[in-house]
Amino acid sequence: MKLAQTVARGLACKCPRCGEGKLYGGFITLRPTCERCGLDYAFIDTGDGPAIFIIMIAGAIVVGAALIVEVKYQPSFWVHAALWLPLILATTLLPLRSMKSLLIALQLHHKASEGQLIARKPNE
Repeated sequence: MKLAQTVARGLACKCPRCGEGKLYGGFITLRPTCERCGLDYAFIDTGDGPAIFIIMIAGAIVVGAALIVEVKYQPSFWVHAALWLPLILATTLLPLRSMKSLLIALQLHHKASEGQLIARKPNE
């Protein structure tokens, strides 16, 4: 499977193996298996990865925009709240499903698994 195909399946929130089955049963709640190919989603462990990426990207966008508006126009605090609260919600909640799906698809593509310690000899 090509990386571009994997990324497309991830961003579309589809099964990372077949690309047809739905990945989610709720907003970010995964289904137990793919309804098309039967892939068991038990291997999935994205942890906090999607949230961290989104926090960093959204933070840069919102803080940069807020600083520009503050320096250029110096609005009152209520204007800042009215401007940035919707932008924060949009830049964090909207891409969350796609980012989680992308990390799941990349996890399957690269055959990522839990790390294991290698038994070493005492003199190494």
